[in-house]
Amino acid sequence: MNLIKIKETCLYIRDLDKAKEFYSDVLGLPVISYVKDKHIFFRAGSSVLLCFNPDDSMHKTSPPAHYGNGKLHFAFEVPAQEYNTTKEEIKAKGIAITDQVIWKSGKESFYFEDPEGNILEVVPDKGIWD
Repeated sequence: MNLIKIKETCLYIRDLDKAKEFYSDVLGLPVISYVKDKHIFFRAGSSVLLCFNPDDSMHKTSPPAHYGNGKLHFAFEVPAQEYNTTKEEIKAKGIAITDQVIWKSGKESFYFEDPEGNILEVVPDKGIWD
């Protein structure tokens, strides 16, 4: 088996219109698909962010039912040379940085929340897991 990366990740969000405003209008992720009250999908580089309404996705039969709740987490990767600029852009958009961590490698990442309360992180492309 040669699993080379995670292609998509998923959040469960009831207010998909708010998700569209935040992820597309504020963060600039292109919308791939939007079905009202069901899901909205975004392109993030070569990955895909899936946002499902759990009230709908828990009743699916194909693909299999899936859902979750609580503060889920994922990280965006940015080029290392754009890390500080990205952090400043996030703050300039009125988004509060909720935490910053300096890892064993000496590299830093920062955290913020989406409107649903999910924990998002920005990491430089070199250093955190290298």
